[in-house]
Amino acid sequence: MASISSGAGAATLRRDFLGSALESRPKHAIPLGRSIIRASKSSPKLPNRRLRVAVIGGGPAGGAAAETLAKGGIETVLIERKLDNCKPCGGAIPLCMVGEFGLPLDIIDRRVTKMKMISPSNVAVDIGRTLKPNEYIGMVRREVLDAYLRDRATASGAEVINGLFLQLDTPQRPNEQYKIHYTHYDGSTLGGQRKTMEVDAVIGADGANSRVAKSIGAGDYEYAIAFQERVKIPDDKMEYYQERAEMYVGDDVSPDFYGWVFPKCDHVAVGTGTVTHKSQIKQFQAATRLRAKDKIEGGKIIRVEAHPIPEHPRPRRVLDRVALVGDAAGYVTKCSGEGIYFAAKSGRMCAEAIVEGSENGARLIDESDLRKYLAKFDKMYWPTYKVLDILQKVFYRSNPAREAFVEMCADEYVQKMTFDSYLYKTVVPGSPLDDLKLAINTIGSLVRANALKREMAKLTL
Repeated sequence: MASISSGAGAATLRRDFLGSALESRPKHAIPLGRSIIRASKSSPKLPNRRLRVAVIGGGPAGGAAAETLAKGGIETVLIERKLDNCKPCGGAIPLCMVGEFGLPLDIIDRRVTKMKMISPSNVAVDIGRTLKPNEYIGMVRREVLDAYLRDRATASGAEVINGLFLQLDTPQRPNEQYKIHYTHYDGSTLGGQRKTMEVDAVIGADGANSRVAKSIGAGDYEYAIAFQERVKIPDDKMEYYQERAEMYVGDDVSPDFYGWVFPKCDHVAVGTGTVTHKSQIKQFQAATRLRAKDKIEGGKIIRVEAHPIPEHPRPRRVLDRVALVGDAAGYVTKCSGEGIYFAAKSGRMCAEAIVEGSENGARLIDESDLRKYLAKFDKMYWPTYKVLDILQKVFYRSNPAREAFVEMCADEYVQKMTFDSYLYKTVVPGSPLDDLKLAINTIGSLVRANALKREMAKLTL
C-alpha cells in the first residue's frame, strides 16, 4: 500500500526491540530449507555464456532487480503481464528512495510536507511540523513509477517481455536449468502464444498472489484487501491537497487499518484496507469518503482499484535458485502498510547477491548465494517490521486506543522520530530523557483510552 509510516510510539518501543528483534524473529523469518547447502565457490563456471536469470513481475521489486542484474553482467529477462498496471496503492515513497534509486523528480506527482491524522471522533492533528525545508514524502502513481523502472532495466540490457507466467519446472539434476512456461502477448495472436524458456535462476516479484511462490511451496500468509478510488476533484479543492495527505482511523473506515486521501498529479486517491473484515470493504470505503466529504465534494470517481496486500513474510522465501522479493515475499509493513521502498530494496539486494555470487554472470549460483540476500535484508529491516506490528496491535484494537494514538501524534518528538525513521529508513537514536517522557505520555494515553473504553461499554449495557 506504500503509505506514510505514522508510527507514533515507535520511539518508545524502538529502544526495547532493537536489541532483541532479530533474536525474536519467528522461525519463518529465515527458513532453513535444505539441511545441506553447498558453498557458492563450488559452483561451476559457465562455459561460453553468461548466467541467465528470469525476473517474474515488473513492479518496483522486479524493475529494480532486473536493472541490477543487467548492469552486473547477467543475461536478464523480465516477464510482466500488465505493462500499464495501475495498482491500488497509496503511492507514498520515502525521501531516501528518490536519491538511492536515482528517481527523477518529474515522476513524483506531489511532495507532501503536511499531514493530517484524524481520529474516530474527527479530532485532527497536524503532523510534519519537524520536517526540514528540503524534506518531503513523495507521492507517485504506480503505473508511472513501475514503467520508469522497467524502462531503465531495458536501457541497462534487460529484455522485457509482455507475458503471463504459468508454471516453473524444477531441475531434475544438479546444475540443470529451470524451465519457465508462459504466455507471450506480442500482438500476433489474440490470446497470446504459449512459450518456454530455460534459465539458471528465478526471482519471483509477481505480487501477493505470486505463482512463483506457489511453485516453490512458499506457504500462505494473512493478507489485507486494499480498496481505492481515484477521485477527480474541483481545482479549488485540489489546492487544499497541494502538499497535504490525510489518514483517517476508526472502526467506521477500518477495524484494523486506516483510510487515506493521498494527492496525485490531478486527482486524489481515496482508499482503505482491512484484514479481518474483507467482505465489508466497500462499506469501509463509503465511510472513508463520508469522513472526507467536505474536502472531496463535487469529485468524480475516475478509477476503482482493489488488490491483496500481504501482512507478513512468507514461511519460505528462497529455495535452491529461486528467490522471492517484494509483495511476493510478503514485505509490507503492518500499521503503515508501506511496501514500495521495501519491494525495490529487496529486488536490488537479491540481484546484488546473484551478481556477486556468480562473479558477474560467469559462474552458476546456488541457494547459499540467495540466502545472503535474506540475511542482509532481515538484519536491516526486521526491527522495523516488528515494531510496526506491535504498534498496530496496541493502537488499532479499538476506537479509544485510536484516539490515544492520534493524541500521541501531536507530540513533536514523536513526529521527529517517526519522520526521520520513515524518510531515511534508519533507526534514529533518541534522547533518553525524551524517550522517558514519551513512555510516560504513552502510558497516560493508553490509561485514558482504557477508561474511555469502559465508559463506552457502560453506555451499551
